[in-house]
Amino acid sequence: MTELHAVALTCSLKPTPAQSSTELLAGQVLDQLSQNGVTVSAPIRVVDYDIAPGVEADMGDGDQWPEIRRALVHADILVFATPTWLGHMSSVAQRALERLDAELSATDDRNRPGMVGKVAVAAVVGNEDGAHKIIADVFQGLNDIGYTIPAQGGTYWNGESMQGVDYNDLDTTPEPTAATTATAARNATHLAAQLADRTYPPY
Repeated sequence: MTELHAVALTCSLKPTPAQSSTELLAGQVLDQLSQNGVTVSAPIRVVDYDIAPGVEADMGDGDQWPEIRRALVHADILVFATPTWLGHMSSVAQRALERLDAELSATDDRNRPGMVGKVAVAAVVGNEDGAHKIIADVFQGLNDIGYTIPAQGGTYWNGESMQGVDYNDLDTTPEPTAATTATAARNATHLAAQLADRTYPPY
């Protein structure tokens, strides 16, 4: 099988070294991918970088998105992880999607956007409702950019609404979340392997 690589963008609002439930769940997805034979990199906490607003691959003047972009170009599988804030993905996640818009015009020698042939899964945490809506929005954006979404390619944890317990406060991972994470990783690995061997036709 072709060697596959995965990277996670964790879109927490908390900079390193603060504990992040988003990064915890993203790391669990990466662990499952590793168990399926995928080579994984350490999660990239996007808020630690100076990411300029815009829709270009490089906005200049100290913009650090190009560093993140290099990791995305290298990876076959993207884990896109975000917390839930006011029922929506984080502002950091929205900015990452906006910057990925540049990939629509970054075509290869067969006129395909550069991210076509890559696979993406979503991971969402929060102690309020919104995970399904966020996953839907993330999938739509990433699919527009060229990523392929595997069957059951999203995983999430929702704490009790209006309470203060975070995912990283739990003693153990709830079985439904663990099982869903394993399924997302397994299906992403399978799909990425198929696309590595036989990607989409030229445009």
